[in-house]
Amino acid sequence: MKELEQDQDRKMECDILDTLEALGYQGPLLEEDALNKAVENGLSAPEFSELCIWLSSQIKSVCDLEEGITSTADGKDVESFQLEISGFLKEMACPYSALVSGEMNDRLKKKEDCLKLLLFLSTELQALQIVHRKQLKGSQLDKNSEICHEIQAVCDSLGVPKSTSPDIPLSLSNLESKVKEILSKVQNTHLGKPLLKTPLSPDQVEKLDKINNALCSEYECRRRMLIKRLDVTVQSFGWSDRAKVKVDDIARIYQPKRYVLTPKSTITLAHLLAAREDLSKIIRTSSGSTRENTACAVNKVCYTLLLCAAALLRLLYFPLRSWLI
Repeated sequence: MKELEQDQDRKMECDILDTLEALGYQGPLLEEDALNKAVENGLSAPEFSELCIWLSSQIKSVCDLEEGITSTADGKDVESFQLEISGFLKEMACPYSALVSGEMNDRLKKKEDCLKLLLFLSTELQALQIVHRKQLKGSQLDKNSEICHEIQAVCDSLGVPKSTSPDIPLSLSNLESKVKEILSKVQNTHLGKPLLKTPLSPDQVEKLDKINNALCSEYECRRRMLIKRLDVTVQSFGWSDRAKVKVDDIARIYQPKRYVLTPKSTITLAHLLAAREDLSKIIRTSSGSTRENTACAVNKVCYTLLLCAAALLRLLYFPLRSWLI
């Protein structure tokens, strides 16, 4: 029986050493003799408590936990160290009952329990790191997939054959060659001069991205308000008795146009880089050329009614001067 326990302890020691090496641990307990001595001494060995603190800090860096191990079992603060270990293990749902239940002072007196603690912390850290790397890899793949989708849309617009290579720089190089080929066939003034004439540094791009995000957030808030006002206005059209019988007709005409309106802005830094000088021209909304496209019979009716109402109010509250009669 004793030999079986020794074999189990030796196996746990080997597993712990292999796991610590894989985790990149550079402390003194990478040697088998040093680890054996540390787990035999338990809380009285400073190397043992330091390893526990290192493992817990690594776990907290990849996992959102409230508890942690920060105290050192230096003989003066053993109780705090044991309390922190107990809370940390309970939050991580440790399956070893000997480490999370029973008398607090008796939990880490045995060598086997100390080995179980190190094995649990090291293997949990290894598993969390694997999951974390997969999540990062998945997010990177999603980002690359989005970029590939945008590149493919540009290729379709330019008539470039679909590339079978996943190499994004190669695809961008092919697109650049195609764009230069197309531009060589048109006049120099076809596109106009760029609105932004100076190249941007990485820091400037990052700052502009933050500014754009802030503007988009404000734009979304205002646009939501305008869309809500539009919905309420259209709903008010159906309050009259004559309009109630045409609610379905109004909805059939309004809903397709309404669903096209989105509160979020689609403007990105790419639009800034692609903008030409003609966007900087300010056109008056009341100019003759603009009113040619916006004027309609409804405007005339509304303006006539407003003018008549204003004239009537002026006559009621501001009588004509005697010398004008």
